[in-house]
Amino acid sequence: MNTADLGLPVDVPSTALFTDHYELTMLQAALKAGTADRRSVFECFTRRLPEGRRYGVVAGTGRVLDAVENFRFDADVLGFLRERNVVNEETLEWLAAYRFSGDVWGYPEGEVYFPGSPIMRVEGSFAECVLLETVILSILNHDSAIAAAASRMASAAGDRPLIEMRARRTHELAAVAASRAAYVGGFATTSDLAAGFRYGIPTVGTSAHAFTLLHDSERDAFQAQVDSLGRNTTLLVDTYDVTEAVRTAVEVAGPELGAVRIDSGDLLLVAHRVRQQLDELGAVNTKIVVTSDLDEYAIASLAAAPVDAYGVGTQLVTGSGHPTCSMVYKLVARAESADPKAPLVPVAKKSSGGKTSIGGRKWAARRVDGDGVAEAEVVGTGPVPAELADRQLLVELVKGGEVVAREPLDVVRDRHAVARGNLPLSAAQLSRGEAVLPTEYVHLRSGS
Repeated sequence: MNTADLGLPVDVPSTALFTDHYELTMLQAALKAGTADRRSVFECFTRRLPEGRRYGVVAGTGRVLDAVENFRFDADVLGFLRERNVVNEETLEWLAAYRFSGDVWGYPEGEVYFPGSPIMRVEGSFAECVLLETVILSILNHDSAIAAAASRMASAAGDRPLIEMRARRTHELAAVAASRAAYVGGFATTSDLAAGFRYGIPTVGTSAHAFTLLHDSERDAFQAQVDSLGRNTTLLVDTYDVTEAVRTAVEVAGPELGAVRIDSGDLLLVAHRVRQQLDELGAVNTKIVVTSDLDEYAIASLAAAPVDAYGVGTQLVTGSGHPTCSMVYKLVARAESADPKAPLVPVAKKSSGGKTSIGGRKWAARRVDGDGVAEAEVVGTGPVPAELADRQLLVELVKGGEVVAREPLDVVRDRHAVARGNLPLSAAQLSRGEAVLPTEYVHLRSGS
């Protein structure tokens, strides 16, 4: 669910300076050369997935729409640019009236992607499109990296819920975006209240070791928590001795105790011991939550353990070793003049070292087999083959400068679950490997 659904009074500030200096100098030069108004097409894509990843996850699209809508050069921003002599007065006048008036198409948020997938396509004049490069890439690269890690963790966790709980391990604003991306990827809740307020994500939390240490005894701490939050609360049982803490927890809360949390030690061994002890004490319905620097591999290793939920932090907000998706934003087509009717000409970079790109305004479709399982990502220019017409992936996000595709976050989360479920079973493997789907190109010419 997003802020619009909740009716929350949250304003997004101007995003105009979430850009790089050279984007403004390119604008100034293009205005002087008379090429700024040429109709242009930029595409956002990645040439490869992070090592070992089988698929990527599109996340951050909703935040991109907010950023584009709020890309405005107000008096303070213009004053800063003037003071620093970033651009000349003619360019400042142009920026003062800036409003993106073009179109944006993209993979719907929550969808999966592969190398070469045209994840987002931005169309308009060169001037208005080139300014959006950095803000779009910074959002998509961060959020998609977090969502991909979250998706792998959710796949490893199966039906057991995941809690995002490490806002303190990253920048305070990045933490909110990470919570949102984690929810898209399959996490059930977050500990971050700002994320709950901004995006309507369910929030959870009970106590830390400091609360136990505050009291004269562990029993006193447990009693205070139960008195305040009720018997269904979650008690942290590894401050001192786990066995003694579990016994005390059940004595204080009774067999109705909601859950215990384990935050250290050999989680596999301790979880088995705690489950046995809880059952012997009659707390057969008390759940076990484990935390402590978990990642997808640790979660997978606990699949056979009597664990009911996982709390994940540092590894999630750092993308589990891959904090970016290496997405790029490239000009792939442009008109030969400023005439609105001038045809588009494919353009592309021809450098060596794996940084080549493919020109042309692209479409994308996903081919499936007879069982509905995805078997290839098809990317092309020109006419879409009839057999792929109803399998196209890009949807219209912005039309004539107006956002047309805002969605509740729960819809995005559900979409990802469906998209991941339609991939081959090998997509869930955590062993090293290539993208689970090949990318096939049709009607394309590299460097044209």
